[in-house]
Amino acid sequence: MKTHFLFPNQFKKLGWLLFVPSILGILIITVFNISTDDYLNVTVFSIYQESIGEITGFFKFIKNSIVDETFTVGTIVGGILVGFSKLKEEDEMISKIRYESLVWATYLNYGIILFFTLFIFGLPYLNVLFYNMFTLLLFFIVRFHYMIYKSNTSNHDE
Repeated sequence: MKTHFLFPNQFKKLGWLLFVPSILGILIITVFNISTDDYLNVTVFSIYQESIGEITGFFKFIKNSIVDETFTVGTIVGGILVGFSKLKEEDEMISKIRYESLVWATYLNYGIILFFTLFIFGLPYLNVLFYNMFTLLLFFIVRFHYMIYKSNTSNHDE
């Protein structure tokens, strides 16, 4: 079967190596309220910069901690590689499970956003939007792999 827009199966391993440590790093920083401002400070190019104690402006080089950016990029790139790399045996059933999982994850994700939009206000709502960058991929990966596992165990029982 011809699968368009999927990465080769080998990319899945790289995806897991990026995704798991990055999502764990984000969770640890969040749960334990760890400030990452003093770690991994490097000079980076900024399209727009505005923060306390800094001169506001466009197209500048600034000194910034890139811990949060590193974890964010690792989570997104890793999640995309995990979710959209071919399985060793890719067939119509896998494609159907992948499609249904993506639709299910999208519905769940936007349902949660609608709920929080109606009931969370102010600055905490920005946290909801921040974590929402990851939830669609996370819901998709969890459901897709659960459905593959369920399909494999039911096939072995027959």
